[in-house]
Amino acid sequence: MTGLRERKKRATRDALMTAALRLALERGLENVRVEDIAAAAGVSPRTYNNYFASKYEAITARHTDRVRASVAALRARPPDEPLWDALTEAMVRPWAEHAGTTDTPPSPELLAAIRMLNDEPALRAESVRVAFAVSGELAAAVGERTGIDPGRDPYPSLVAVTAAAAVQAGVAHWLRSDPPVPLVPLLRDCLRALASGLADPTREGDDSWTS
Repeated sequence: MTGLRERKKRATRDALMTAALRLALERGLENVRVEDIAAAAGVSPRTYNNYFASKYEAITARHTDRVRASVAALRARPPDEPLWDALTEAMVRPWAEHAGTTDTPPSPELLAAIRMLNDEPALRAESVRVAFAVSGELAAAVGERTGIDPGRDPYPSLVAVTAAAAVQAGVAHWLRSDPPVPLVPLLRDCLRALASGLADPTREGDDSWTS
């Protein structure tokens, strides 16, 4: 069980991430300072710096959390479940939990604000850095599930990178959709399409990926 201290730290981190994203959507990223985020979350700038090095990191930290939540969800899936079924549900779960509802499209106003934020070069660069930082964790979980060592064989890393790319493609399509569409079903469709073209070697009898 998580201790009180850790729960408080988690709550502060969540409050900072939420405040950073809300202010960026409301004002535009260039008009948001670290001091503004800290004040909105009810902490000092010094406390903010204990959690994040920049406003970009505070916003993209949700991606790190989603990947790590997917890793935990994958490890918790039934061991006899096919790899891509388990991975699809694990990758979608954090998005579904954040969305609250899976069948309602976003408002055009929210999509427009997210599009503007997504076009920020500094934020894109931070997102790429974060993606590389956590991709190894997902590859390790895939390796555990398939019994394939990521250090000896590229299959777990390939699965992790392509699954993350499928989610990224789904989110990009969601941002462009007019009229707006629900995100979660779209992500599931993207991952299922990927699964149909990249076989699970433990299910298909294909040993071309094994060492």
